[in-house]
Amino acid sequence: MSTGRSVAKKLDSQDELRHFRDEFYVSSEQIYLDGNSLGLLSKRAEKSLYTLLDSWKNYGIDGWTAGAYPWFYLSEQLGALTASLIGAKPEEVITTGSTTTNLHQLLATFFKPKDKRNKILADELNFPSDIYAIKSQLSLKNLNPDEHLIQVKSRDGNLLQEEDIIAAMTEDIAVIILPSVLYRSGQLLDMQYLTEEAHQRNILIGFDLCHSIGAIPHHLSEAGVDFAFWCTYKHLNGGPGSVGGIYVNERHSSAEPGLAGWFGSAKEKQFDMEHTFTPAADAGAYQIGTPHVLSIAPLLGSLEIFQEAKIDKIREKSLQLTAFFIELLDSELPDATFTNRSPVSKEKRGPHIYLEHPEAASICKALKARNVIPDFRTPNGIRLAPVALYNTFEDVYEAVRILSEIMKSKEYKNFKNERGVIA
Repeated sequence: MSTGRSVAKKLDSQDELRHFRDEFYVSSEQIYLDGNSLGLLSKRAEKSLYTLLDSWKNYGIDGWTAGAYPWFYLSEQLGALTASLIGAKPEEVITTGSTTTNLHQLLATFFKPKDKRNKILADELNFPSDIYAIKSQLSLKNLNPDEHLIQVKSRDGNLLQEEDIIAAMTEDIAVIILPSVLYRSGQLLDMQYLTEEAHQRNILIGFDLCHSIGAIPHHLSEAGVDFAFWCTYKHLNGGPGSVGGIYVNERHSSAEPGLAGWFGSAKEKQFDMEHTFTPAADAGAYQIGTPHVLSIAPLLGSLEIFQEAKIDKIREKSLQLTAFFIELLDSELPDATFTNRSPVSKEKRGPHIYLEHPEAASICKALKARNVIPDFRTPNGIRLAPVALYNTFEDVYEAVRILSEIMKSKEYKNFKNERGVIA
């Protein structure tokens, strides 16, 4: 594999983003390839967390309106910083809640079953939490999820065909919920195309951006997407349990939030303490509770890095990293019985690759024992996510070299082929 190493070194020397690696706490003893589950801590995120702690220490209650980052405006401030990553206007974005609570809010707001148009369209490959929320919202409206949730089938169990999604956009569909990137295979859907087709049929459409935000540029406003939601602890590196986000297209700015809460109030009215809710005139209306200040704080530092690195450059390097990964796997492990389930086409490939193997759990454990951190997905999947901001091409080379050794020596046979508590 000496040729692979020299190629990796050359690619690293040409990498415009290589200096951002120094911004993160990257272990020299480890190759971390699980940034699509939890991104690494950056020094700026650590600093902004301590800054917010200091504001609590120094200002007490006055931290809501004093200090470097007054807490009262944090959600809006971070929404504005996020907007450029998804192609939105600042007023269309708010940093709040979590993936699932935000989906509940959006469905409570925009799913208005009427006459025959009383079903929600999703897919059978989506992350379970989204499906739980959809079924819950249907049940709350006394609709049977078995009848009113339509899930597009996958032809191969890994990918979705966009023509199948469009074929399912029938006259009884009120709202569509789809992932931008499938969490297993890493397939990237054509959001603009699907949005256009949905709107031609008078159907609202929203996207779960959890596996794409911070890794792939989006153009939500230009595409006319109705709404979107996401977490911030994967590619945005906001930390475990960091606060999520909501996008709502400005044409829906007058929509009454389905789940009203005090922090969704217009800022100038919030402390009037009236029992009549006056929602904010922008995406801030979709907040429910008080901002989780200490869980939102790391994003101040993390998003600053994205402003400097630029999302287009991040995507360019991400595609190079995954392409290099696939190339090395094909050349160095041709007989290892891996099946690559990720799209080869860069137009369809998200920021991670997904391999299947009958003994995937054992292989993941063997990799971890050798300080390569992958991600196992039941029943037989291995996700590998080289992150543009802190992974190198030499990381990819070393990971494949170690994987090759594990497969050739059958080292993985020393581990049980079953998932741990956290896969």
